[in-house]
Amino acid sequence: MADTDVMVQADGLVKIYKTKETEVLALQGLDLTVNKGELTALIGNSGSGKSTFLNMIGGLDRPSAGSLWVDGKNLFTMSEKELVLYKRETVGFVWQNNGRNMLPYLTALENIMLPMNLSSTRHKKDKALELLEMVGLSSKKGSKMNMLSGGEQQRIAIAIALANSPKLLLADEPTGSVDTKTADYIFDLFTELNNNGQTILIVTHDMTLSKKVKRVVAIRDGKISSERVLKEEFADRIGESNIDWRAEDTQDEYVVMDKAHRLQIPPELIDELKLDDNKVRLSYKDGNIIISKP
Repeated sequence: MADTDVMVQADGLVKIYKTKETEVLALQGLDLTVNKGELTALIGNSGSGKSTFLNMIGGLDRPSAGSLWVDGKNLFTMSEKELVLYKRETVGFVWQNNGRNMLPYLTALENIMLPMNLSSTRHKKDKALELLEMVGLSSKKGSKMNMLSGGEQQRIAIAIALANSPKLLLADEPTGSVDTKTADYIFDLFTELNNNGQTILIVTHDMTLSKKVKRVVAIRDGKISSERVLKEEFADRIGESNIDWRAEDTQDEYVVMDKAHRLQIPPELIDELKLDDNKVRLSYKDGNIIISKP
């Protein structure tokens, strides 16, 4: 992959899970490009393939077919040893279940220091303190996990994911188990990180919070179905507190064609056609492609 501005390049990505009885096609030829410095949200119903895709980028699962490059590294050809190094140096992961990020018998400070690459203890401590300050929890450095609220634990989890200065930060439903106020804080924290150059990919089911993101990619049935792009009048106002992001119509939505010029028509529009079978008529008029019932 020659383009140095690209962080993630997925082409025709397929993932098949097999058991003795069944075969599940989790990804069905997914195409997606994420540039360096982007904050991108992935949305979709349960089972759509969004978490499967995130796990592949994170090196936690292997694709079945297609092409997947992250930061110039080919995830198809990596050895197990290279994959361990990739997970340590290239990606940081924030889970919905923050217990996967932390050890309960360590303090917040010790948890953040734990994954850091080999360096002096002093350097690790200084960096961990900086990360604690960044997530607004300097006063909790000596607290163990049972002394922190769920929202505080999730903010510590973000600091842990950033401990090794990853090129790409991945977050799987990072606001799924916190209250609305904390969810807003966490999204604002991701925005601040992104403004400082951090590339971030978030899987979320929270449609209202995703309205603050400049680029939202919707996955349906294992493929990219549409993209939502922040309207120009909101793009430079993300930091403003006087905007009700949950109420405003902040994004334009576009259906995405794959490389074979196929697209997914939203189910609600198909329902409007009241089709008798799976055939439709296509026509072209005044610069528009029209899909109609035969």
